[in-house]
Amino acid sequence: MMGELRWSAAAEAAAGIAAAWGPGEPGGGVAVFDAREIRAEACGGVDSLAGGNAFSGDTVVRYASVTKHVFAALALCPHGAMGDGIGLDDRLGRLLPGLRGDLAAVTVGRALDMTGGLPDLRETLSLLGVPQGAAVSREESLDFLYRLTELNFPSGHEISYSNTGYRLVDAALLRRGTAFADLVRDRIAEPLGIGFRVPETWFDPIRGLGPGYWKDAGGAWQLASSGQHLSASGCLTGSLHDLVRWQQAVLADRGPGQGVLARLGAPRHLADGRPTGYSLGLAWSRLESRRLVGHGGSLLGYKTYFLLDPQQGVGAAVVSNREDTISHGTAMTLMAALLGEELPQRGTAIPDGLYVAEQGPDWLELKDGVASFLGTGETLYRSEDGWSVSLSAHLPMRLRWTGEAVEGEIGHAARRFRPIAPDGVLDRVQGEWLCPEFHAGFTIAGERMEMGAGPIRSSAALVPLGGGRLLAEGRDEPWPKRIGLAFDGDTVRLVLNRSRVLRFRRG
Repeated sequence: MMGELRWSAAAEAAAGIAAAWGPGEPGGGVAVFDAREIRAEACGGVDSLAGGNAFSGDTVVRYASVTKHVFAALALCPHGAMGDGIGLDDRLGRLLPGLRGDLAAVTVGRALDMTGGLPDLRETLSLLGVPQGAAVSREESLDFLYRLTELNFPSGHEISYSNTGYRLVDAALLRRGTAFADLVRDRIAEPLGIGFRVPETWFDPIRGLGPGYWKDAGGAWQLASSGQHLSASGCLTGSLHDLVRWQQAVLADRGPGQGVLARLGAPRHLADGRPTGYSLGLAWSRLESRRLVGHGGSLLGYKTYFLLDPQQGVGAAVVSNREDTISHGTAMTLMAALLGEELPQRGTAIPDGLYVAEQGPDWLELKDGVASFLGTGETLYRSEDGWSVSLSAHLPMRLRWTGEAVEGEIGHAARRFRPIAPDGVLDRVQGEWLCPEFHAGFTIAGERMEMGAGPIRSSAALVPLGGGRLLAEGRDEPWPKRIGLAFDGDTVRLVLNRSRVLRFRRG
């Protein structure tokens, strides 16, 4: 439904957002635009705490997972960027013969639309005690994935976010002799005259790049860094202006943006035919009667988001070099102001607390209107007939409280959780637990889980969940790290939302 566009209201909202990024702090920029021009723009904060220059629309940031739709637009280009004979139905094992087991059978389409069940590389490494800052090269990353054989869930049966599919298709692209960086330069950056760049690592020099920052427990800003190889799941850099110019080409369906929304935004389905809201690097959402499409990005110290209303031909973009930016909410605020719609109201009738599945490692926490499933949280909103829903395409939730349990769906899969009933599992699982396949291990000592070596050895408090299960509550700075442990005799499965495949044995 077409309606009046409220550019003045959008400009006022943009100014209010930017004003919250104070002088002398990391900041960001926001813009509201149509297919021809930026109609409102505001920036706040600085591009670097060392230099202190004002953050501007030309400050370069890491786009993080906003990269995904750019990669899909190029790698799945109808002109054959990846060579003849490849398609969404091709299996990853055909493209990368080193893949084994269930991973090899996942199709390109499911690898990119988050229904493949592929374990996320970063979360899997963290379960082995590999810290955020450890250097892991492209080759080492791929070799590690070649050693995995299991999926988080049967491919096509639910949806759960994972960066691994994009990393693997990126590797397949390179194996065929084409680098993502070359495609970006030749097919988008040069034709549009924008500064998109594709660094391989965090430490590759990028002209104009503003450092990312996060706050430690004492409230002091810390410089962000990461040692993991930057794949096409989230490597792209550019400015607010660069991102807007690319999205204007997408909205106008011209030049490098021609056909992007039609191809990447087409509906995707589970194996049983049910549609999902996540397509190929693009996520669909609703704002009242409006249907919006976009994607966000989060790398340590950087937050980004863009939202488009294809029917009205308008959009909003957010970039920031500070960890505490709520990028999706910011983009929704801008679009609500522009379109004259009300933002959804948070709320849930489900009591706060910890809940656990009848069997298996699944757990759920409700706290202050946020539902955390296996450590990944989503804000809930009141829906009809007592249901509470998330607005996330990559972690959709529809839950309600029956008086005895929480039931419904998460990731389009049926779930049921009951309040926890702690048992005596801690007494039975003390000591060493090992994963010989990856030379990893951890120790349970009293009510703590300890992992790692030397000065980087970490410790997490253990919370009994009942049914032979524990929850380890620690940190992987700056984020909480909450690991589910499900014991079965002399084995235990360690689980995060994006990685559910690692098993350890009693030492």
